[in-house]
Amino acid sequence: MKAAASVAAFFLAGVGLWSLNEGYMSDFVFEMVNISKEFPGVKALDDVSFRVKRGEIHALVGENGAGKSTLMKVLSGVHPYGTYTGQILVNGEEVQFKNIRDSEHKGIVVIYQELALVRLLNVAENLFLGNEIAKNGIINWEDVFVQTQKYLDEVGLKISPETKLINLGVGQQQLIEIAKALSKDAKILVLDEPTAALNEADSENLLNILRELKKRGVTCIYISHKLEEVLEIADSVTVLRDGHSIHSQSVHDDGGMTEEKMINLMVGRKLTSRYPRKEHKAGDVVMEVKNWTVYHPDLIEKKVIDNVSFQIKKGEILGVAGLMGAGRTELFLSLFGRSWGREISGEILIEGKPVQIHSPREAIQAGFTYLSEDRKEKGLVLGMDILANTTLSSLERISDYGVMEGFDKQVAKAGIINYLKEVRITNHYVKQLQIKTPSIEQKVKNLSGGNQQKVVIGKWLMTDPKILVLDEPTRGIDVGAKFEIYNLMNELVDNGVAIVLISSELPEVLGMSDRVIVIHQGRLTGDLPWQEATQERCMYFATGGK
Repeated sequence: MKAAASVAAFFLAGVGLWSLNEGYMSDFVFEMVNISKEFPGVKALDDVSFRVKRGEIHALVGENGAGKSTLMKVLSGVHPYGTYTGQILVNGEEVQFKNIRDSEHKGIVVIYQELALVRLLNVAENLFLGNEIAKNGIINWEDVFVQTQKYLDEVGLKISPETKLINLGVGQQQLIEIAKALSKDAKILVLDEPTAALNEADSENLLNILRELKKRGVTCIYISHKLEEVLEIADSVTVLRDGHSIHSQSVHDDGGMTEEKMINLMVGRKLTSRYPRKEHKAGDVVMEVKNWTVYHPDLIEKKVIDNVSFQIKKGEILGVAGLMGAGRTELFLSLFGRSWGREISGEILIEGKPVQIHSPREAIQAGFTYLSEDRKEKGLVLGMDILANTTLSSLERISDYGVMEGFDKQVAKAGIINYLKEVRITNHYVKQLQIKTPSIEQKVKNLSGGNQQKVVIGKWLMTDPKILVLDEPTRGIDVGAKFEIYNLMNELVDNGVAIVLISSELPEVLGMSDRVIVIHQGRLTGDLPWQEATQERCMYFATGGK
């Protein structure tokens, strides 16, 4: 009797456990259990577990290199089954994705920071590229355009399906990526830094679209370094650090996730101040720009920079503020060896002497360097290693000059790279900038965004600059890496380098600058010491106030 009762109790317990598990599984649209992933010399993920509830917006945060993108590449089949250990469950069922198509069949679609769109094709062609509506190998274009219009309406884009991508802004292209995901019947949508390159209006529009998708039952994984944005949009947050899953928590719990808590969990320590302001004593004028005027390279009558004059002083951080499209980047690109613009006029003086700078090389030789806002396209050669990228702009410094045998001495002086010198100097910058890498022979495309940015900074430091322009230096990098770059800026200024900080994040400009100039529609409208540079005053000048 006792035995029978025990069996019955065991059976009922089993049924209860099964029911609990059924409920547990139905709560979560997918789970990743004990995921580990290694690359040569690096363990990118170490026993990571991550699960997301059905129909929620779940934020995934962490420093660059924490493993966020790698984890999503495992989920999406970019890193196929067999290249990692652990389990993936979708709707309670274990899955083994061999490629991206496999994950898309399960409704998982990833939108990466670098948009996967073909700019010379139109919207309809992009939406169904690789997923064409066709019969017997013949595309039904009428159906394609009808379906495209349907998905454009869903994301609130009022454009024609025949519009070429090249004619659209970044914000519109982001929405086209979301429309493309919906065309694949996405049930789990992963967005990696979706607002990194968007202005405030486009960012808010994107967040509203995600809220609408959530109402329709689409689950969203949101990866972002903008922590205030995470708290605005997310239901739950998971923090990764150094390849480990550290903590998951609802945003709406009593005493739930806060910005300060996220930062502490991400970096493993408290940051006493987001912007480590240091009082600098500005020295003599190191660069002066007089009456600088630049016309648009394609729109013949459009004056982009209009009679701008300003000074940069030794040992100061000069902040440059202004709304998107004000001309901040265009101004400094045109100064950097006329890299942008047409019919450029005006004067540049460096240390009181007029200089003629007609190419980036001449700018570098004059001590004027420019870190581009687009590190991947204009700052790095992604297929090359850290060693080659660091020394690319300073080959003279690591070259031995001698006469090549068999050639006329007058014409045969050649620069031969001294490999040992190249390695020594590169290792110095890797150590100084705390670049996380197993080797200086690591290709930069395999580094996190923050470490890629540090490689670009190392490249420019090697040129021994007098003026270092940093254009959006912390875009797309985490709070810990930002803090390291801010400290590096202070260190460089202490050593006499003049830094120009261009940033779309006004708190960053105000938090780090000694002086702020404000640009509105190509004109300089304000020049303020940091004590007078409030958000209100800067916005007054940025919107045309005088």
